[in-house]
Amino acid sequence: MLTGNKKEAVVQATTSPLCGPDATSASSKAGIGANAVQTRFARVLRIEWLGQTAASVFWIGSVLAYGISSSGDWLQLFASSSWLLANVAEAVTIKAD
Repeated sequence: MLTGNKKEAVVQATTSPLCGPDATSASSKAGIGANAVQTRFARVLRIEWLGQTAASVFWIGSVLAYGISSSGDWLQLFASSSWLLANVAEAVTIKAD
């Protein structure tokens, strides 16, 4: 049996936080928090991301190992660094699905 004002009960029911497995917070709806970290971590563990990141790091390493003696070497260093930067940016950005 409901006692008191029915409007107050409706307001309390709609403004009270959800509990249990169906509860979602505002931060998880926005993609911020633990869900975002899991999404980033899952993106980093993909073979495509790992392969491209490793290739860009090895490319940077080879340019540095052989030395920078011409403008072409600088271009290769900039290209490989840009590739690595793009991979890191892909991992940390959160895309809305």
